[in-house]
Amino acid sequence: WFMHVPTDGLPYPLLSICAVAPWQLFAYTLTGASQSLVAEQNLITKVYFPRLVLPLSKMLSGVADFVIAMALLFGLMGCFRVIPSLHVWAFPLFMVLSLIAAVGIGLWFAALNVRYRDVGHALPFLTQIWFFATPIAYPSSLIPESWRLWYGLNPMATVVEGFRWAFFGTASLTVEMVLLSLAVSGTVFISGLYYFRCMEETFADVV
Repeated sequence: WFMHVPTDGLPYPLLSICAVAPWQLFAYTLTGASQSLVAEQNLITKVYFPRLVLPLSKMLSGVADFVIAMALLFGLMGCFRVIPSLHVWAFPLFMVLSLIAAVGIGLWFAALNVRYRDVGHALPFLTQIWFFATPIAYPSSLIPESWRLWYGLNPMATVVEGFRWAFFGTASLTVEMVLLSLAVSGTVFISGLYYFRCMEETFADVV
C-alpha cells in the first residue's frame, strides 16, 4: 500500500489489523503473565492461594481487548466490502494457539522474574524483536518458500497466517507449519507449567 508492501490482493488495513488483533492478545497475555507475580508481591507474601491464578487472570483481560479488536476488524471488512472466507470458523483455534504460547512463555518468565528481576527488563525488547519476526506488517509471501516450514518455529507466525487464511483465504499456511507450531507451543506450555509449579513454594520467600 503506501509502504509498497505486497498485500496479496487485500487492502493493507485489513492485512495488518487481521494480524494485529491476535498479536495484541499474545503480547498482552505474555507481558501480564510475566509481570503478574512481581506486581502482586504484597498479596503473595500475605495470603496463600494458588499462584497460577495470577498469570492466568491476565489471559482473561487480553481476551476482552481481543474482542474489541475483532469488532474493529469486522467493521473494516464491512467498509471494504470483504466477505469472510469459508474458513472463518477456524480462527478461534488459532486464537487458542496464541494463548497457549503466551501463557507457556509467560509462566517461564513469571517464575524467573521473581528470582531474576532483569528478566522483566528484557521482556519488552524480546517482544519487540518477536513483533518484527512475525508477518504482521507484511505477508508471509515475502518469506522464501524453503523457509516457510521453519517459520512455524514461531507460533505467532502460524497464528497470524492462520487468521488471514481463516478470514480471507490468502495466507501461505501449510499443515506442517501448523503442526510444528503446535508442538513448539505445547512443549513450552507444559515445561513452563512444570517449572512454575516446582518454583511456586519459593515465591513468597524470594519475591
